[in-house]
Amino acid sequence: MTKQNVVVSDAEAEIMNMAISVAVSNSSIFTAVAEKPPVGPPGYISISRKRFLNLKNLDSINGAERINSWVDSMRASSPTHLKSSSFLKEDQSSWILQHPSALDMFEQIIDASKGKQIVMFMDYDGTLSPIVEDPDRAFMSDAMRKTVKKVARCFPTAIVSGRCRDKVYKFVRLAELYYAGSHGMDIKGPAKGSKYKKGSQGVLCQPASEFLPMIDEVYKLLVEKTKSTPGAKVENNKFCLSVHFRCVDEKKWSELFLQVRSVLKEYPKLRLTQGRKVLEIRPTIKWDKGKALEFLLESLGYANCTNVFPVYIGDDRTDEDAFKILRERGQGFGILVSKIPKETTATYSLQEPAEVMDFLQRLVEWKRQSIRAHSML
Repeated sequence: MTKQNVVVSDAEAEIMNMAISVAVSNSSIFTAVAEKPPVGPPGYISISRKRFLNLKNLDSINGAERINSWVDSMRASSPTHLKSSSFLKEDQSSWILQHPSALDMFEQIIDASKGKQIVMFMDYDGTLSPIVEDPDRAFMSDAMRKTVKKVARCFPTAIVSGRCRDKVYKFVRLAELYYAGSHGMDIKGPAKGSKYKKGSQGVLCQPASEFLPMIDEVYKLLVEKTKSTPGAKVENNKFCLSVHFRCVDEKKWSELFLQVRSVLKEYPKLRLTQGRKVLEIRPTIKWDKGKALEFLLESLGYANCTNVFPVYIGDDRTDEDAFKILRERGQGFGILVSKIPKETTATYSLQEPAEVMDFLQRLVEWKRQSIRAHSML
């Protein structure tokens, strides 16, 4: 595949999500999986219900009709169609009222964090770097890297991504951060420990290790199965897999979906979800970015603290798990990165990585001013 570094519209990224929702709604192919809230002390966090695609049950419905309706709904929700809608501006204004800009609300966010330890969590693709056609070329700018480095000097900072942890580290190249790859299934802290954590022992969490042989096996099958679809790219993210279709002709989307389904129906311990122009294959364990957030807060010693203020910035549907956790905890805020209205449990919004950098820079400057003011007392 010819490598390109082309930024793609945010509007396109939602087509897949909307399409699958239409195609499979009111059918029996979704199985609800809920973790019963354990008995624990006040403030114990229960995890929200999640639903995933049971591929074996998909055969019980009319597959051809469902795939056709899935693709039709994608065409109907095309970016051109959305932009031509007379209701778009009205929807945007209404959405912004519900999820105001984190830049506009910066003072309110700071007021809410006073007297508390801010902990930063950020997705990578679409948050710290732009969404590009070739996922191997999702480079962050030098300015963004310098900004994140400054943030890490002021606050405990973690990158939480669907990517393989090693790949994210190669993009970011900041050893002082915590990294949670594979949607939080591969977590590692700074090798030399963190100034925010007592003791020098590094943090490591890999709850899906037993699935590694299966993931590698399915990866090889998917590469072979999808090679006939031009533009399709299968990415091995160690504890999960991604099938990118951003460069696939829309007429081939249904074919690609069927190819993925034909492989996964033999692996009931894997589930299929969707992100921005990508199909995600993950183990069926009860673990996601929200769980990763909780694990990292606990590792830092903030599991049951009332004086912690987590801020999570992300652009993908998988980040919603973390947004929900913050809502349930009643601590901190979620910030969604999006140029278009999306259903979200995030409190605030930013439009693009450039605004994320502006927000982070303001946060660093506020922290520096606070330190100077405190030293003068």
